[in-house]
Amino acid sequence: MIKLLVIDDHPIVRQGLTSSLDDEPDFEVVGAAGSAEEALLLAARRPDVILLDLELPGLGGVEAIPRLAEVSPGSAVLVFTAYQTDERVLGAIRAGAKGYLLKGATTAEIVAAVRTVAAGGSALEPRVAARLIAAVRSPREGGSQLTARERDVLRLIADGLPGKQIARALGISERTVKFHTASLLRKLGADNRAQAVALAAERGLLTR
Repeated sequence: MIKLLVIDDHPIVRQGLTSSLDDEPDFEVVGAAGSAEEALLLAARRPDVILLDLELPGLGGVEAIPRLAEVSPGSAVLVFTAYQTDERVLGAIRAGAKGYLLKGATTAEIVAAVRTVAAGGSALEPRVAARLIAAVRSPREGGSQLTARERDVLRLIADGLPGKQIARALGISERTVKFHTASLLRKLGADNRAQAVALAAERGLLTR
């Protein structure tokens, strides 16, 4: 069972999300909050996934991410917001978000993203991945040590491909993909795939 905490300051949106997610047989909404402050109290229930809007009264969503991690270290934060500016996307992922969805996503897309981050993966909506790539200004330090194969894997991660499809695309085994992924995460100083894409975009590593 995947336990969820929903955070959104709009009651109708919050209720709609709670109702839709509770309909899934393997989901259980253990709390719903209208502010980050309220969410910090409910996070003590140790949800597996925290669905978080960024525009909140009082403490903002980006600032709340590390605070939520302190209260419930095992929770994966999945941002669900209308905002897709470079600053918001990069800020949320740097803060520790494991996924970023834009409002307007279908219920099926939200459910799939929840399952992905609950399983330890990262979920970046294609439009958000595009924003990260568009955020590239010029190459920066920190990526020159990536091998050509690691760069290939990184670009396919940015395209949203899972390990199995990356292996097929590059003609290598899934085990080798995992090895390259772990290596590039270490070299970039990233904790997860989403952070790796954000950092790579900042450093100009996603250009073809």
